[in-house]
Amino acid sequence: MTFEIGIHLGNAHPTATATSVVDLAVAAEQNGFASVFMTEHIVVAGDVADRYGNVIHPIPTLGFLAARTNTLRLGTSVIVAPLHPPVVLAKRAATLACLSGDRFQLGLGIGWQKEEYTSVGVPYADRGRRLDESIGAMRELWANHPATYHGRYVDFDRIHLVPPPPSGRIPIVLGGNSRPAIERCARIGDGWYPHAISPADFAIAAEWLRGALAAAGRSAADVPISLTPSSADRTKEYDRDWVQHYVDHGATRVVIRSGITGPDNVGPALREAVERYREQVLDRLR
Repeated sequence: MTFEIGIHLGNAHPTATATSVVDLAVAAEQNGFASVFMTEHIVVAGDVADRYGNVIHPIPTLGFLAARTNTLRLGTSVIVAPLHPPVVLAKRAATLACLSGDRFQLGLGIGWQKEEYTSVGVPYADRGRRLDESIGAMRELWANHPATYHGRYVDFDRIHLVPPPPSGRIPIVLGGNSRPAIERCARIGDGWYPHAISPADFAIAAEWLRGALAAAGRSAADVPISLTPSSADRTKEYDRDWVQHYVDHGATRVVIRSGITGPDNVGPALREAVERYREQVLDRLR
């Protein structure tokens, strides 16, 4: 598997404006980035609001960007799946896949804010089981017409979701650094995206993933690994030895932050970032 770089679009920062997100995505595509990712927070609790700032939602924003890009893959990292009715989320994802020419991958997780669950009336307990059923139900809706799914939290019989994704599926990439999250990914994920994980923790978790994949009868090629460095490690994004550690333990994509904190000078700043990254990291990786 080849190694590539993606960029995490600052939808929780001052760049979260119509002009800025388009400028950032277009500049990323023109300057060698393979993918762009966005996170989701429907609401944020009062004690973390200052940290997250203005959070625009990834699905409509990525649809907005699909019309302005041609090859850039569009991903979420992550949507908190249990907060959404699976049929509605499946429809929104399928629409984005259709409009983008099948460039969308759906990153899902269970989140960590109880306040988000409370705000939409979904119990925080058993959220892992809700995620499992959401994935099963959405895949059924995308692939089969009519679709039938009977679970504890999701139940439908002989319904049609049209238009489906062009390929009949959307890659589902699962977040989470815990052992249960990794085991879930090995069972049903199309990729793993640990967020803010240290090199040492990544080495351990990647070994867990390989063991869980073997137990599930799958190979590492079935579950490519993307990651975003933790805030504490941001200064090391351009450290070749630091990135090499992740690659040696199975990472196939590093999603770097743009470093852009305002709407001005997006194109030149990104060109400088990708040129520096290629020179200091990509061209020197083993």
